[in-house]
Amino acid sequence: MSDETRPHGRYGYSPLPQRPVYDWPGGKRLAVYVALNVECFAFGGGLGAELAPGGPQPDVLNYAWRDWGNRVGVFRLAELFDALSLPASILVNSRIYAECPGLMEVFRARGDEVVGHGRSNAERQGTLPEDEERALIAEATAVLARAEGKAPAGWLGPWISQSRATPDLLAEAGYRYLLDWCHDDQPTWFTTRGGGRILSVPYPQELNDIPSIVGRKDSGAQFAEMIVDTFEEMRAAAEAAPLVMGISLHPYLVGQPHRLRPLRRALAHIAEARDAVWITRPGAIADHAMALPDGMVPG
Repeated sequence: MSDETRPHGRYGYSPLPQRPVYDWPGGKRLAVYVALNVECFAFGGGLGAELAPGGPQPDVLNYAWRDWGNRVGVFRLAELFDALSLPASILVNSRIYAECPGLMEVFRARGDEVVGHGRSNAERQGTLPEDEERALIAEATAVLARAEGKAPAGWLGPWISQSRATPDLLAEAGYRYLLDWCHDDQPTWFTTRGGGRILSVPYPQELNDIPSIVGRKDSGAQFAEMIVDTFEEMRAAAEAAPLVMGISLHPYLVGQPHRLRPLRRALAHIAEARDAVWITRPGAIADHAMALPDGMVPG
């Protein structure tokens, strides 16, 4: 079979209206989580989002803009989460621990979940040969496990990068769930080689500040309005089926004061409805889905 016609083979087709209905904890139907991407980048090369078209390397303008997020913006977001009593999941490049000493201690003190996110966002894992991708996963996992006292349960590839073998490699490395796929509003079982499986927890690409602000050039107010509109629409839709709503944030983008203010209003709107929805982390969503009877979670 050619690559042009080859299916991924990870999950089958399952229309949402035909699935079994279940509840999240407390009888709630909408699970909401905030994912904060804490990333580092190479100076003078590699990948990285741009504020403005960069010049020849070293591209100081864009490198320094991104670095501001780890020096200033990330702490403003931690303060916002504290003010609203919001849990968060920290999707962290392993090199952050060496390059930004003291940063992750802020989120460890909050009790936030730590999710594996590769070594650096200056690279993609999906372009590597399988043995090199396996080594990248092992290296990043070891750093997080040593720093946090336990290995992460979840993984998001840098730049949502996966090879055809990535779900297999993650399952073999002990990961219980992945976040890369935005194909559904419910958790989905992926099959892996050797008869195994790994859970896919929905991760947002619409409510993600990189596609919105960098890609579509939306303003901070527009991004915040999308968060509120999505929340209200999904809260209504969740009356018929349990749903997952994720919000993906990057400190160098929404940590900026002019974007932080409208984000504050949007997250406050969600926090005010905490009695009606489950504000949680993707690891807890995965745990709940995995404990459901067979057949409740599509795959």
